[in-house]
Amino acid sequence: MGNDTAAAKQNSSIDIRGLYKIFGKRPNAFMDAVKEGMSKQELQEKHNHVLGLKDINLTMPAGSIQVVMGLSGSGKSTLIRHINRLIDPTVGEVVVGGEDVCKMGGGALRAFRRHQTAMVFQKFALLPHRTVLKNVVYGLEVQGVPLAKQETEARRWIDRVGLAGFEDNYPNQLSGGMQQRVGLARALTNDAPLLLMDEAFSALDPLIRMDMQSVLLDLQKELNKTIVFITHDVDEALRLGDRIAILRDGEVIQEGTGQDIVLEPADEYIQNFVKDVNRARVVRADSVMSPGADSSTSLEVSANDNLEVVARVMSNAKSSKVNVLADDGQVLGHLTLEATVAAIVKQDTRHTTEGSEFNA
Repeated sequence: MGNDTAAAKQNSSIDIRGLYKIFGKRPNAFMDAVKEGMSKQELQEKHNHVLGLKDINLTMPAGSIQVVMGLSGSGKSTLIRHINRLIDPTVGEVVVGGEDVCKMGGGALRAFRRHQTAMVFQKFALLPHRTVLKNVVYGLEVQGVPLAKQETEARRWIDRVGLAGFEDNYPNQLSGGMQQRVGLARALTNDAPLLLMDEAFSALDPLIRMDMQSVLLDLQKELNKTIVFITHDVDEALRLGDRIAILRDGEVIQEGTGQDIVLEPADEYIQNFVKDVNRARVVRADSVMSPGADSSTSLEVSANDNLEVVARVMSNAKSSKVNVLADDGQVLGHLTLEATVAAIVKQDTRHTTEGSEFNA
């Protein structure tokens, strides 16, 4: 199983191509009209059909965290359910590891769901009559894994998510945060290369939510799974996502790194999403540095350090200048304290004249 799992992890990239979803009795009858520009509102008002997704094209590299975010009704949960084909598309392809999930037969699809994907839900989806241990082994049980291996793997992941000692408790004896840790342990125990997380932390209190984000990021450093994470929270998206896609009315409005979206919002809709973001924690040193070394300082930061780190380094050293280094130690450029502060507080005024100040 080890070689198969390693190969699966290398082959878990996702390519979504020309994906449309229309909900209603005759979805194909309105495909041409939607492709020609019929709006979601017009489709619903005139034809009593709902446009769930419109021409989604996304590439999600293996081993990365792809965040999909948007307001309620934007299509983000519909999108993630196409990846394991809990929802069938009206038109389009969902290619995972080179194979179109939408064309899989029943047996292949069941095998794909059992061995290639695992899902973590917002409402935990735990079985109330099963203990923590029995909830966590459930996926392996379905796969027919020997009992001893089931329990060994389950106990390992229960420990990794911080629930050692709670194996015999039932879900109603746990807090919300602990229940979500059980859900995460269950998904990880399956050892699937593709992890689908639909608003997984949205029901948690803010402090517990941040703790769960930290748990996920720490585990991802080791596991390098392909993770698709759905959220409506921009701070969560920026903290977790290697790349972020923002949806509105079933369409991708902008996709890129968190820094791309904060520095270059595509329109007023995106601008409103990011207007209150703490830019210091998103913008990296190499995106705002001046070229060349500054020989008057020996202070150094990494190109990947955010501006909050850069400002702290200068403040601690009582310096107003710092050189920016690449991973190999070569100097890429330099930053002054003045330029750093200016980049933190700068507002994008291309789309609006009334934005509130960014938090520094």
